[in-house]
Amino acid sequence: MRTLISTAFISLDGVVEAPGGEPGYRNSGWTFKDVEFLPEAFEIKGREQEEATAMMMGRTSYEAFSAVWPDMEEFADYKVMPKYVVSTTLAEENLVSNWGETVILRSLDEVAALKETEGGPIIIHGSATLNQALSDAGLIDRYHLLVFPLLLGAGKRLFSTTDKDTQKLRLVEHEAYANGLQKNVFDVVR
Repeated sequence: MRTLISTAFISLDGVVEAPGGEPGYRNSGWTFKDVEFLPEAFEIKGREQEEATAMMMGRTSYEAFSAVWPDMEEFADYKVMPKYVVSTTLAEENLVSNWGETVILRSLDEVAALKETEGGPIIIHGSATLNQALSDAGLIDRYHLLVFPLLLGAGKRLFSTTDKDTQKLRLVEHEAYANGLQKNVFDVVR
């Protein structure tokens, strides 16, 4: 069985929208505008590329990432890795040709079936809506969270507001950095 890992830059109040400067959000670029950059706080991002065997995202994140990540040296390991896009609307002809093998999954049932196959961890980048659906369906196994010491107010959240049973998490790795960032790695307790 494959491990599904959600990785996110997240504000203390749970916002994950537009951390890298994506247009259309009031606080766009909050990860680099308001917090001093410390390379050691981002060590986990390099480790994710080394440990993951595939990448998953929703349509919106795929469209944003596929426009820039294939040519970025810092994401070279992701270029050759298989990608899964969970979308009911993305068409095959809209997939880019310079970013390796990409498969469109049309449902959460297809994600659940993928998890049952052989292979290593699958990392989920961006994709707030997808993360909420996967979490609510109990399909995420681990969270890699870089928590920024910011309160952003409105914005897309990592977790839904669905009324559901308590989901217990086990903290398996953590660190606090001089710039106020916190790394928290949680395994989902089943």
